[in-house]
Formats: sequence, C-alpha cells, structure tokens
Amino acid sequence: MWWFQQGLCALPVVLVVWTSGTFILSYVTAVLLHHVDPLVPYISDTGTVVPERCVFGIMLNIASFLGIATMYVRYKQVEALTRNDDSVRRWNMAGLVLGVISCFGMCIVANFQKTSFIVMHWVGSVLTFGVGAIYILCQTVLSYKMQPHIHGKKMFWVRLWVVLWCGVSVVSMFVSSVIMYSSLPGIDVAKKLHWIPGETGYTAHIISTISEWSLAFSFVCFFLTYIRDFQKITLRAEAVLSASHLHDATHYNVDVYVHRGERSPLLAGSI
Repeated sequence: MWWFQQGLCALPVVLVVWTSGTFILSYVTAVLLHHVDPLVPYISDTGTVVPERCVFGIMLNIASFLGIATMYVRYKQVEALTRNDDSVRRWNMAGLVLGVISCFGMCIVANFQKTSFIVMHWVGSVLTFGVGAIYILCQTVLSYKMQPHIHGKKMFWVRLWVVLWCGVSVVSMFVSSVIMYSSLPGIDVAKKLHWIPGETGYTAHIISTISEWSLAFSFVCFFLTYIRDFQKITLRAEAVLSASHLHDATHYNVDVYVHRGERSPLLAGSI
C-alpha cells in the first residue's frame, strides 16, 4: 500500500495540491496574458481579470469545501482520541469554528473580486488569513496538549515553527500594506495591477506581496503536517434496515476509526 492510500491522508494532500494549483494556475495565466507583473503580484490580483478570474473563483470555492472537510475530520479525530479531556475538547471545538470561518472567508474572496467589491474582498481576506492564522495557533496548542501520548514532540515543534512563520508573514504584510497605502494618497491602490520599479510605494508593495505569498504557503505547509495523523484514520459505513408499525426506515452511520481503537460517528441519520 502506498503512503497516500493509508487512511484518509489523501484528503489533506488533495487540499494542498488543489489550493497550490489554484494559486499557480491563475498566476501563470495572468502573467502570460500580461494582466499582472511577473514579479510577485498579489494573489488576488492574479484572479481579477477574465479568464483567470473565472478559474480562480471556481477552484478557490472547491478549495474552501476541501478545507472544511479536512478540518471537520481533524475535529472528529481529536474528539475520538481525547474524550475525557474537557480542556482539549474546548480547544478542539474552537478550532473547528475558526476553521469553518476561515474557509467561508475563502468563498468570499473567490466570489468578490478585489477591483469590483473591495470591501467584501477585504472582509474575506481578513477572515481567510486572520482567522486562519488563529486556527493554526489553536491546532498547535492542541498538539502541545496531546503530546506525547497521541503523537511525538516533533510534530508539535514543526507546527510551532509554521505558526511563527505565519505570524511573521502576517505582521510583515500588515505593516508594509499600511506603508504602501499611506505613501500613495489619492490613488486607488486596489485597482493598480502594474508597478514600475522605483516608483513611490514599490518597495512596500513588493514586501507586502511576498508576505502574502509566504502567508499562503505557510497555511499549505501546515496542512501537510496532517498527513501522518490522517493515515491513522479509516472510514466504515454501516447500513441497518429496521421496520416499525408506522414505516420502514434505513438508518446509517459513518464512523471514523483511529489506530488506537477509538470510534466517533461522522454522520448519523436515516433515509
């Protein structure tokens, strides 16, 4: 069995590959069509003009749903492993809520382009990157609380380094963006897709765009750390047909199993 066939590790792998492909494909298309400058444009600028705007929006929406699925499975895994720890359960629930909010922000970014709906686009960016950074921090705290019984200390340190990387990128992007906007009064910076080296605000712009790409790929690297954890998860569906004097109903449960033997239902209902 190949490593990507073990458990549900294909889920974070697909999320990482699809999200990275979204950014790279829209960037390559925008550069080839001369819609943006080749030197590190904003990620959202690469999805501003047709046709890459359509590709960017569709692919980013799919990435947001993959993100929700990954975060939910992670939530159920932690729940199954730490049933008797109230502190971990609270952190786990907080992580799920933060993750869903962050993915909702991705949907906003995908559907409200920067040049047309700037306010909604900024709201989506804050939810995606800001709340997403807090989600990563929350999961790192969970890794600390779950070591060494659930996984080793190495995983915690890896996630901690990603958190620090993410934090530096957030601060750098915020400071450089403030400097860029303040140095260009009266100019609609949101609609400025082409920059000339040496012009006012160019250096701050480059630092801001590099920080944004760095922040995005810190998220990607964080989800790569889920691969080993998700290899320990398997799914099994059970269908039970039951009849009553009123009607017949088929009840189903989809359970998630981890290698330690714990079980937690992912879905439960009747059809």
